[in-house]
Formats: sequence, structure tokens, C-alpha cells
Amino acid sequence: MDRNLGASQTATDSTDALAYGDLYQWGRFADGHQCRDSDQTSELSSTDNPGHGDFIATNSFGIHDWRTPKNDNLWQGVNGINNPCPKGYRLPTEAEWQDELKSWGSTNATGAFNSPLKLPKAGYRDYNLGNFGGSDQVGNYWSSTVQSTNSYYLYFNDNNANLNQGYRAQGYSVRCIKD
Repeated sequence: MDRNLGASQTATDSTDALAYGDLYQWGRFADGHQCRDSDQTSELSSTDNPGHGDFIATNSFGIHDWRTPKNDNLWQGVNGINNPCPKGYRLPTEAEWQDELKSWGSTNATGAFNSPLKLPKAGYRDYNLGNFGGSDQVGNYWSSTVQSTNSYYLYFNDNNANLNQGYRAQGYSVRCIKD
């Protein structure tokens, strides 16, 4: 896709707020939680679809997922449970993000924006308090790849870029790819 899910346009620069889009918790469908102005709750979900559009912030010790128990199969492929992407699209895997990162001229926010994907520094929503951070400073993009209780995501700022493991209750950007 040429923009993040929820964005109104392709990025014109790395801090183009109209290109930021929504911030998804890993594995959740587009139910309203991803909107930057969504309400929040601290009540964890025991199902794949919580039945509301609130961002689930968790400050419980050791719990870093919006769902308990966790489900590793929520964003697996075009037919994945809760796939938020349009029909025929899916989230990239960790390996696909690694390949994308290798193609950049520089491994930082400049490389992210100068790539054909025009990735902006859209920030994130914190799992602990539901607060926003990093807009204009960092880009965080979910992959479909899980690792234990975390999931991989692409991270970049003005100085570097890499793949990290993140808490699934974090709110990160989603860029879909055609299957």
C-alpha cells in the first residue's frame, strides 16, 4: 500500500501528520481502538474481538498484551483472524521487513522516507498508560511475526533502524502488503 492504514494521504515528508494513520495493538481488528482519539480501558479481553473500540492499556505487572490468554494466530496471512488489511493484503513478516530495511540507502528515518514506501515517523501509543509518544521522532511498524509473548516490529528514528520485539499491547502503525 502507498500509505499507513488510517492515513489520508501518502507521506510528503517523514513528519507529515496526514500520513501517520492509525495505531494498532498487535492482533486487533479495526474496531476503533486504533484511532488516535479512541477511549481507553484497563480491562483485558479474553476473546479475539473485545466487543468495544477502546484501546486496552495494561499496567498489570508482567502482562503486556491486550488479550489474555494470548493468541499467536491473529494476524497470520490474508485470511488471518483479525487481519486489518484490505482484501488481498496482509501484514509483512519480520523477514520481509528485514529485506525492506536492507534496500534502504541509509538505515534511519531518512532511508525509511526515501524508500518506495515513504514511511513517516508516526509515533506510537504506550501499552502502559495509553499515552502517545514519538510522533515526528520514531516510526514503529508491526509485522505478523510472533516471538514468545512479543511480536516483531520495524523501528526507526533519525539515527538508526532495526527490527525489535514489542509488547502486543503497544499501538504501532500498520503498512499492508499485497499477498
